[in-house]
Amino acid sequence: MEPAIAVDDLVVDRGKRRVLHGIGFRAAPGSVVGLLGPSGCGKTTLMRCLVGVQKVRSGTVTVLGEPAGATPLRRRVGYVTQAPSVYTDLTVRENARYFATVLGVAPAEADRAIGDVGLESHAGQLVGALSGGQRTRASLACALVGRPDVLVLDEPTVGLDPVLRHELWQRFHELAAAGTTLVVSSHVMDEAGRCDRLLLMREGRLVADDTPAALRAETGTDDLEEAFLRLIRSASMEVA
Repeated sequence: MEPAIAVDDLVVDRGKRRVLHGIGFRAAPGSVVGLLGPSGCGKTTLMRCLVGVQKVRSGTVTVLGEPAGATPLRRRVGYVTQAPSVYTDLTVRENARYFATVLGVAPAEADRAIGDVGLESHAGQLVGALSGGQRTRASLACALVGRPDVLVLDEPTVGLDPVLRHELWQRFHELAAAGTTLVVSSHVMDEAGRCDRLLLMREGRLVADDTPAALRAETGTDDLEEAFLRLIRSASMEVA
């Protein structure tokens, strides 16, 4: 099976500073890939590369068989940034229908997406009047309007209460079961166990690329946060 995402030897510089150091990985169709690591480790830069909006120094990023950012991918890749990317002076429904128009799909798709994220009762509210968690879900609805084959989510659960986080992760797995490939970034390690595969990053490098079960077995601990710390210590000793 061809991977939904293939990244090879990806290098990104910002000014004189190297942000990504030869990143490479594969993401299978219909999988949930967790991109985890501390703030500032390069997660957002990598995700910007996946959607084709980041200038790269070298390496390749292929999404659904096309170079990242290629015109054929515009309707097939959804992207939710850390800050809600919706218009605060429009209602939830108006936002979703605007994106439906941009993507050339029926207004009914906008209503479906609103229902998918549980905002039916708030569809007529201005986004500016919503809570932070509701705005996040409104952004997700807009990204789902075109039924993307790949969905890139940059820290979608940050600041949400445990109930909302649980509901969003349930939805992520439903999307994956229907065939969508998701890349979800987080710096909250307790979300790692919800992913099919984990990419653990530190200082612009991949520390690990494996399943949660394999990482637990490799490090000898059931605690994925402790597993991450052991991998970092091991990598540091190898460099020394």
